[in-house]
Amino acid sequence: MASSFRLLLVRHGQTHGNVSGALDTGEPGKDLTDLGRAQAEAAAQALAEHDLDGLYVSRLVRTQQTADPLARIRTMAPAVRAGLEEVRAGAFEMRSDDEAVLGYLTTVAEWIGGNLDVRMPGAESGREFLARYDAALAQIAAQAHRSAVVVSHGAAIRTWVSRRVRDAEQHPAAMQSLHNTACNPVEGHPDTGWELVDWQHEPIGGRFLEDDDAPDPTAGGEE
Repeated sequence: MASSFRLLLVRHGQTHGNVSGALDTGEPGKDLTDLGRAQAEAAAQALAEHDLDGLYVSRLVRTQQTADPLARIRTMAPAVRAGLEEVRAGAFEMRSDDEAVLGYLTTVAEWIGGNLDVRMPGAESGREFLARYDAALAQIAAQAHRSAVVVSHGAAIRTWVSRRVRDAEQHPAAMQSLHNTACNPVEGHPDTGWELVDWQHEPIGGRFLEDDDAPDPTAGGEE
């Protein structure tokens, strides 16, 4: 039987795209803001004493910048895993107008609700998103970690958790917004399923690191 392990799903720090309200999902993506770098440093301190033996990031630069302080403290080299990227915005890419943001969030909400055949205009369907995210996590599971950090993205984490953890309907908090550097642990294995250990929508380094004025469209959800 496959051995269960813990994944700490961490959303990246604040980016210039989050501040401008742009749907920035393509590679390489925007850099972290000064606040985003402070969030990353605080997240590293908060995770410094955890029992970790793996650190993974997406191909988007913001996840790599977020992981850098933790990698430095723990002397761990972050591994890039294709598939952990944000839900692709397709026709809405880099737009910040109401029509685009609503179209993006409505599509993500359809996936979260289980309608996985809906396609993001010009991009992937919910099934295609889950297939590539599942494949990335399966590669991580193959490394036989005890506990690993995965630095990923807001809409991606919310969608994957809503469709892949057991009894997701019992975790309405997972439908809330996900602030930058929020950390949410799951336990299990791709072969046996996943349990949501906890859902925290605030930055792991502390509530004071939130920016309530940033539009941040991919955070999604409600407070």
